[in-house]
Amino acid sequence: MQRRTLLLGLATLPLGACAGTPAPPTTSGPPITLVSAFRGRTTGRGLFRIWLTGSERRFTARLNGTVTGHDGARKLTVVEDFLYDDGQKDRLTWVFNEISPGRWTGKREDTVGQAVVIEEDGRIRLSYTADFKSPSGVNRLGFEDILYAEADGTVINDAVVSRAGIPVASVRFVIRR
Repeated sequence: MQRRTLLLGLATLPLGACAGTPAPPTTSGPPITLVSAFRGRTTGRGLFRIWLTGSERRFTARLNGTVTGHDGARKLTVVEDFLYDDGQKDRLTWVFNEISPGRWTGKREDTVGQAVVIEEDGRIRLSYTADFKSPSGVNRLGFEDILYAEADGTVINDAVVSRAGIPVASVRFVIRR
């Protein structure tokens, strides 16, 4: 009985060690907002890593963001063209609506419900659920992202990915102008 308890405890250690949200950066670059991070053309390189198996999926993306409206009621549309290293291509479009200073909601073709965006302390927190397409099919995943800028203006998007509420993967997406 004690051995079974020990094995169950050891099996849950990786999950317990992995928080449901990414850790904030240890150094601070210039403050960013959703608009400053995504207005205009940017490119990025990303890595999706599944913790249990260690498998990885790499991708590049071209992004183009446009802003309409006035402060307090802006709309940010970000078109994302993805190319995965396995050859899969995808185009997704975020539409974010500003609901108050530093607060946005967003929707993309694959999201379930609305994404919640909070800008504070010079960083962006983004929470959403999406039906994620992969070579093995469609999986419903939760994403908890933190976006921040490095000193050179590079935007880092770190995410913890969960399935059925259990953290299972991470994403790092590095965006440059």
